[in-house]
Amino acid sequence: MHAYPRWKIWLILAVLVVSAMGSLPNIANPPSWWPSGLSKPLNLGLDLKGGIHLVLDVDVDKAVERTVEEDVDSARQALRGERIRYRKLDAHGLNLTIVLKKPEQSVAASKILTDTLPGYTLLDQGEGHLLLTIKEKNAKEVKKFAIDQAIEVIRMRIDALGTTEPVIVKQGNTRILVQIPGYEDSARAKSLIGRTAQLEFKLVDEKGDLDKALQGAITPGDIIMYGKPEMRNGKSFRQPYLLKKRTELSGSEVSDARVSIDSRYNEYAVTLKFNSKGARKFDRLTTAHVGERFAIILEGIVQSAPVIRERIGGGSAQITGSFSPAEAHDLAIILRAGALPAPVKVVEERSIGPSLGKDSVEQGFNSIIIGGILVLLFMAVYYRAFGMVANVALLFNMLLIVAAMSIIGSTLTLPGMAGIVLTIGMAVDANVLIFERIREELHLGKTPLAAIDGGYDKAFSTIVDANITTLIAAIVLFQFGSGPVKGFAVTLSVGILASMFTAITVTRAMISLSLEKRGRVERLSI
Repeated sequence: MHAYPRWKIWLILAVLVVSAMGSLPNIANPPSWWPSGLSKPLNLGLDLKGGIHLVLDVDVDKAVERTVEEDVDSARQALRGERIRYRKLDAHGLNLTIVLKKPEQSVAASKILTDTLPGYTLLDQGEGHLLLTIKEKNAKEVKKFAIDQAIEVIRMRIDALGTTEPVIVKQGNTRILVQIPGYEDSARAKSLIGRTAQLEFKLVDEKGDLDKALQGAITPGDIIMYGKPEMRNGKSFRQPYLLKKRTELSGSEVSDARVSIDSRYNEYAVTLKFNSKGARKFDRLTTAHVGERFAIILEGIVQSAPVIRERIGGGSAQITGSFSPAEAHDLAIILRAGALPAPVKVVEERSIGPSLGKDSVEQGFNSIIIGGILVLLFMAVYYRAFGMVANVALLFNMLLIVAAMSIIGSTLTLPGMAGIVLTIGMAVDANVLIFERIREELHLGKTPLAAIDGGYDKAFSTIVDANITTLIAAIVLFQFGSGPVKGFAVTLSVGILASMFTAITVTRAMISLSLEKRGRVERLSI
């Protein structure tokens, strides 16, 4: 047996120091000079820390309908560009209906619309009536994108709450699982997550007759919308508005939203900042419609309809509406994160209290401690001095797992604790293979040093093969699993890598150093 390489000893010492530093934040607050990358404690999952569990159902059909509505403007501009006039241009469900003023222009209009909207099938129904229906393939893409976009919007809203490691994953074709560890205000969470936050700016039809419109005689191109409920003469009342159907600006063009104080009424408001495209559109809008009113609509409710006194440059606007500080703050969060592409509905809700989480933590740690103690006792009794070496390596292994998961910001869950227990068994199993190979070499009559070399060399390939196959399974679980399954996969993967390092490298270094000090070795305590 040759002298153990010194660089490996220094590597083990460096890993030990980093592991100790990375694990310290889980026990006590590190000093101010502590490296920031090693200052994060291990995050606890929903089942350990308590929190909120929600399952949301996304109305993806609404997302398709909104896409069709947005394409109305594209069809309008394409027809106007070729000076093709129409009597009607409306969206209904998955269809766009167009009625031309001159039926003889049907062929030209069909070609233009087919080129402009390739995602639709066109049917000429005769007499200038054209029907465009969104293709099934495009509808599926819209639905898939709606789920992906909803996940990102929800993630941004939850991150603004200041929580750590929320779980937001897709379930099935239309559902999203949301878990927020350590957060207990389920009502606020549902309000923040579930609000569509569809923001629109529409012009008020100053020339239209609101009274006639309320009786059913709505001018083509107009729409009636209502303000927030308010009390008048002891009765609930909602102010009606006759608005232009066309949306001049939308929430997609908002780049920032902040809580502010309205100087006129000294109440909380939300100040919006548009992106460059939105700022240009808002500039043109306020320049062309001085003296007219424009309505600010949030989730189908008119928040306010101020008069445009003058051109408004700079790309900013303000939403007022007698907000409380919390309402204004949440609205700003929602608008910054963006609107959901489709309405969502909470179909499952569970709140896990911190007391249950505390019990789970205690039971989980007890299982790890009891299982670890039994393993340590078995190794010490059955393999004697070599068993004690394996026990030291096992403690090193546990330290390394905690440090690694803290550094990478992983979340520990109950299944994750099961992964740690499994890792303990796998780490010991590697040492058992090595020690049994050493015993076999001794039985063959080899010297103690040769037996150690032979035992490690022969067990190495078996240990690597077994751990690599398990690591592949863990990676597959992480890739295709969700929530608790991913927690199990993470701890299992980290544990496998740590156990291979400690079982092969650390134990051999300890044995080599101890034998170097003894000089000539006649027998092994194994």
